[in-house]
Amino acid sequence: MWPRKNAIVILMLAFAVVAGFAGCAQKAGNHEIAVAFYNCENFFDIVHNPAKEDEDFTPEGKYHYTQRIYEQKLHNIATVLQGMGGDDGAAIIGLAEVENSTVLGDLAHQPELATRNYKYAWFDGPDPRGINVALLYNPQYFTVIMAEPLHVDLSALAGKSVTRDVLHVYGVLAGDTVDVFVNHWPSRRGGEEASDAKRSAAAQVDKDAIASIMKIRPGAKIILMGDLNDNPTDNSITTVLGAKAEPADVPETGLYDPWIDIYKGGGGTETFRGSWNLFDQVIISGGFLADKNHKLHYEKAEIYRPDFIIDHYKGHDGEPHRSFVGTHWINGYSDHFPVILYLSNSKAKIQN
Repeated sequence: MWPRKNAIVILMLAFAVVAGFAGCAQKAGNHEIAVAFYNCENFFDIVHNPAKEDEDFTPEGKYHYTQRIYEQKLHNIATVLQGMGGDDGAAIIGLAEVENSTVLGDLAHQPELATRNYKYAWFDGPDPRGINVALLYNPQYFTVIMAEPLHVDLSALAGKSVTRDVLHVYGVLAGDTVDVFVNHWPSRRGGEEASDAKRSAAAQVDKDAIASIMKIRPGAKIILMGDLNDNPTDNSITTVLGAKAEPADVPETGLYDPWIDIYKGGGGTETFRGSWNLFDQVIISGGFLADKNHKLHYEKAEIYRPDFIIDHYKGHDGEPHRSFVGTHWINGYSDHFPVILYLSNSKAKIQN
């Protein structure tokens, strides 16, 4: 979190940005605002970074990751992002497994996305392979006030002690101040139970940061998104974060997870040994569950799965059409489906 002594300065800046954002917010009035998340599956450039273990994704590496493959991967991911959120696209998109600013810049300039003028927030984190989280945003709808990485300390736990940072971005979304947290929690390598404490530690970083914000700005609007490597019913989400499935159970300072019911209904974003998981989620605070002064409120959530990103090969029918099988490029997209949450500043009622 930012130092407490800077809180007043940042809040003053926020009010100034909101005032300056009025014209843009007016354009977004009575308009659904799409908030999305996508794990892009090993989205590297082809250049080896000596400080990272990224040699596999170079032309000489075991994936034979050439410039041609990189350019096709850019096109494929851009095509997915282009279709999310209707004609205007998603206002903000959290991304996981993105290597660096080169990839983000190249992605934003793809023909499928160029007219939206996407910008990005990103920090080079401690992950040994060099994969990070990032936030793409359309400046027509979102203005960044501040951004920071939040470190997840795993040093007291067994196994790997380094994981991805949490990206915290504070800004103005369609006239409403929001805090966005983009996550990629530790994997289940070694088993779900053995690795549970690591994901709980990552969840605690989010929880502590949100609590600090709520002390300064009670009822703040929070968007927590990411590949959480846990399902909506798991301990890290229901107990550590305290996310609830029913809007009526969520206080203004609490968290609402619309994916709990979607998961219980059989929805999923990735598969493991033939079973579906819904690791990719967008969770929101209680402030989005009320229509106050026509500010942003929750409308609906969906797994984005157009036919072209679905695998139809025998044995994998219905799964995400991933980029690689083993180390062989199959011209796919990702091993995850994206998720989208829709917000509105109209008078529409909350939908479950």
